[in-house]
Amino acid sequence: MQEELNHTAPGPSEEQELSVPTGTTSLPVPRNARWRRVLDYIKTILFTLLIALMLKTFVVEAFRIPSGSMENTLLVGDFLLVNKLVYGLRTPRYVPLTNVAIPSIALPALKSVQRGDVIVFEFPGERGRRESQESVNYIKRCIALPGDTLEILTGRVFVNGRELTVPVNAKATNGFKSPHWQRSYRLFPPGAGFTEARYGPLVVPRQGDIITLDASTFDRWRTFITREGHTPRLTQEKKVLLDEREISTYTVERNYFFVLGDNRENSLDSRYWGFVPESNLIGEALVVYWSWDPDIVLSNLVDKTGSIRWGRIGTLIR
Repeated sequence: MQEELNHTAPGPSEEQELSVPTGTTSLPVPRNARWRRVLDYIKTILFTLLIALMLKTFVVEAFRIPSGSMENTLLVGDFLLVNKLVYGLRTPRYVPLTNVAIPSIALPALKSVQRGDVIVFEFPGERGRRESQESVNYIKRCIALPGDTLEILTGRVFVNGRELTVPVNAKATNGFKSPHWQRSYRLFPPGAGFTEARYGPLVVPRQGDIITLDASTFDRWRTFITREGHTPRLTQEKKVLLDEREISTYTVERNYFFVLGDNRENSLDSRYWGFVPESNLIGEALVVYWSWDPDIVLSNLVDKTGSIRWGRIGTLIR
């Protein structure tokens, strides 16, 4: 960054820039001039860092893929850019470099989430927990939108009665390897009776939807309502209380999405921990800008360089 200066003739007490005759030794730079030059460098560096931080916070951010849940669309060791502006500009929800939550403000989105979008979002928390214990970002494919009815039958996904096309680069699957009754206790929501082979039908909550609550549905919706900021409780008389007020219905306050990994046999996603609130969206995955084998240590520079996946660099994420 350059500053435009107005030069005036120096007075008797000011330091003057002297013209040095040819062949003589140059005079040292005045101390004040050296400090001004250092300050200019510092200003330039700070300004550059500020611009980079603003871009990272509000526009585009780089992410690394640490697991195989999105194979083969995304591979472990891929580095990608995420458009954070597309789903609405948001101020940070946490103090940078900490897990301290702070109020967040959102501006209108440039576009709404579509089925099939590969999205990055803040993990809402394990099944049964009100929120995540730490700030963690996940990347999955959006399968169902607010108000959609979802059903998964032996790996085939149906939304509103229509089967969805399998993503082009999704990892090939032969269906669930475990018997259909196994691990159902891990599935979301609790008490729904879903299995890995037959999941759903399940309606993705939409703002304004009315949920009927009684003793038989309380466990199914308790975590969901808690995540919306309320305290539900079931009394010994089988009455449902919301913030200590008896209710029989609950009105959904936010929009939600249902997400899956493209490697569906090896992905912990909405089937296991629930819906993604609209307020947790970070952005849409754009492009792979770098990729190499993460298992090779950086000190082994020859092999590490040889593991670069040149064919993946510049790949658009679809």
